[in-house]
Amino acid sequence: MANSRKLNSKLPSRSSSRLIKPQLPNGKDTAIGIALSGGLDSMVLFDAVMRNLSAPKANSKTQKKPIWVFHIHHGLQKSADAWLDFCALAAKRKKVHFDFRLLQLPANTNEAEARLARYEALADLCEVHGVSDLLLAHHQNDQAETVLLQLLRGAGVRGLAGMPMTRTMVQAETKPVTLWRPLLDLSRAELEAYAHQYRLEWVEDPSNRSFIYRRNAVRHSLLPKLELIQPGAIANLARSAKLLSESNHLLERLAQRDGAEILLTSKTVPLKIILKVKPLLALYLKDSAAANNVVRYWLDQLGLAMPSVERLQSWWLDLQRVRSDARLEFMHDGGVIRLWRGQLTYEALSNQQNVLKASAGKWVFLPLPLRSKRLGLPAEWVEQAQLGGVIEYRLRKGGERFQKTARSATKTLKNLFQEQAIPPWQRQAPLLYIDNVLVAVAGIGVSHSHLVATGKRVWPEWQA
Repeated sequence: MANSRKLNSKLPSRSSSRLIKPQLPNGKDTAIGIALSGGLDSMVLFDAVMRNLSAPKANSKTQKKPIWVFHIHHGLQKSADAWLDFCALAAKRKKVHFDFRLLQLPANTNEAEARLARYEALADLCEVHGVSDLLLAHHQNDQAETVLLQLLRGAGVRGLAGMPMTRTMVQAETKPVTLWRPLLDLSRAELEAYAHQYRLEWVEDPSNRSFIYRRNAVRHSLLPKLELIQPGAIANLARSAKLLSESNHLLERLAQRDGAEILLTSKTVPLKIILKVKPLLALYLKDSAAANNVVRYWLDQLGLAMPSVERLQSWWLDLQRVRSDARLEFMHDGGVIRLWRGQLTYEALSNQQNVLKASAGKWVFLPLPLRSKRLGLPAEWVEQAQLGGVIEYRLRKGGERFQKTARSATKTLKNLFQEQAIPPWQRQAPLLYIDNVLVAVAGIGVSHSHLVATGKRVWPEWQA
């Protein structure tokens, strides 16, 4: 049984008169997701959403949308299993769908790493269940804490703008999800009053009281003192975030204008935004503030943290020193920024690890229909090679040659990768050899000289 509780009745009544009617996404025929930790904030959001949907005047389109409740089990607290049961029961009582993810986080995981893992898990849940809009329970106090934390680390306009009411979350290998924070203009006191009015239950996470986390220190020590010095400090900090968000919007428009010839969208899947270095350096020499704004906008569009002033300055020094055809790498926010062919791209380390894991895959031979016009390898030849044990999987060593089509010349794999603009760090493709002859290259194709158009045929496919 979860360690749940109800509010006592000694709370001020003035806040309870304000009804909570969260604005829900409209215009999409997809499910709505609600992130539910079981704490007071998320339970208020969940209850308010369900009451809003059951109201007589609720939007008919919104009413028809399936509701999914998502819970992230961190496994860092002894009561985590009970919290999972609590959230599952809450969803069952409201007759909505429920799912969860278990995160295996090390004990020394910091706040940023835990937050990133949580969002990745939520993105995965949204992908699985076709959810394109996810509701989060951040409120006014959370916004004030975020502004103070960003101020303490010396953040600029983007950081001090705090959390937006809505934003698009893009995670590798998943569809974009719109995050909604419908409680962002409401204070913690108003949420407590709502919970008191409707006699809600919730769970308490003891880690929320631990001062080893900076946010908790700001929440329980700094903000109360600021409220004593300046009544209404929390609301004022949140208001400043909103004003800075408007300023940030203008900076984004300026970055789009200045970066018209600098920012490119690649044609790969998932789509990536690329920076052209030559015009970027030209802009930097002309107006360094404008160039910095373009770089920060690029990082923001990729969902990455803003670099410190010192780190950004070191990037500029390195970019000015290297040749236009040189290769350069910067480690940043759990990934790598790379200079290649005069362009800057970003790749998460998880993507690199996926490339390395490809060596754990295998080649399979898929049979082709006899009436198919598709070329394939002779099935009998492949079967004999399997019986003879002369089918091998190898990694590139360099110098391998390959004929991709009937009209193309035999070329080295290096040339084929270059023609397809595949970066050097993604060229460790699995190779298929039959009787010591290179027959197929994952991501490139099958050797044309070994393909036939008639008889029983199979097609080699690499499965990681």
